[in-house]
Amino acid sequence: MDIDSIRALSNDDMQAVNQLIQQQVDSDVALINQLGFYIVNSGGKRLRPLLTVLSARAMGINNNDHHTLAAIVEFIHTATLLHDDVVDESTMRRGRETANAIFGNQASVLVGDFLYTRSFQMMVSLKRMRVMEILSEATNQIAEGEVLQLMNCNDASTTEARYFDVIYGKTARLFEAATQLAAVLTDQNEHIEHAMQEYGKHLGTAFQLADDILDYMADSEEMGKNAGDDLAEGKPTLPLLYAMWHAKNDDDKALIQEAIEQSNGLPHLTRIQGIMEETGALGYTRECAQKEVQMAIDSLNAIEDSEYKEALIALAHISIERTS
Repeated sequence: MDIDSIRALSNDDMQAVNQLIQQQVDSDVALINQLGFYIVNSGGKRLRPLLTVLSARAMGINNNDHHTLAAIVEFIHTATLLHDDVVDESTMRRGRETANAIFGNQASVLVGDFLYTRSFQMMVSLKRMRVMEILSEATNQIAEGEVLQLMNCNDASTTEARYFDVIYGKTARLFEAATQLAAVLTDQNEHIEHAMQEYGKHLGTAFQLADDILDYMADSEEMGKNAGDDLAEGKPTLPLLYAMWHAKNDDDKALIQEAIEQSNGLPHLTRIQGIMEETGALGYTRECAQKEVQMAIDSLNAIEDSEYKEALIALAHISIERTS
């Protein structure tokens, strides 16, 4: 099943989700409307809402609560993007100027806060304490993941374990909450709920690993952001760390270490890409992503076969095809 088939299968659900997102971003404050409209229509893949509705359908949802859940998940994700772009001083995302580049940092932070709080209003509307419990915990852990990433910046001593802690918090945790809550909304037993939680966690981890590979592979037009952004910010992602750990000489190791510690590696991007090629850093990271994909797919053995389960399996494969 390819992405077009998946989108056709989920088309009615996603149209309903998109309509709900447009309704909920509405505000009496003009700037919120302007910036909110810009960010929610910025060409994103809506991957997290798609994952939410597919998971709910795979478990036989019989109402429209999954539309609300999907919109909540997208608002939380969008809020983190607004704040991240301010922290990272990013000027480009998804091939367009970032909201902070157009509207300024102050507006981006405050509208991000609006989206967070709107998402919690929508959680209340579901009238399920378990939903509130899981999403409030997830949102807190996402914030922790972002702070941990900030602490890891310019730290060449970052370990692989600490790197995975960061990507779990900042990316995989929301995937995990989305798929777990699809099980909660359909009143699944503890075994299936845990299986869906594992699916989301491993899929989200694979997705972030793929993103970290792309930062050293694609050009800005392909990626929708500037190539080497992570390097310019001194972010010790797994491809960069692996290249440093396995560099064939001290000069190459020192070059990457300084790039991390001083955020001055962008002029040396081509050489660092060469070191990654020599050490197999991208290949190693891709193998890690493939293992996560397989664990995600294995988790789905707990649920009954359906076209929606097939879509979830396909989505796991698609998440890392971008790195091939």
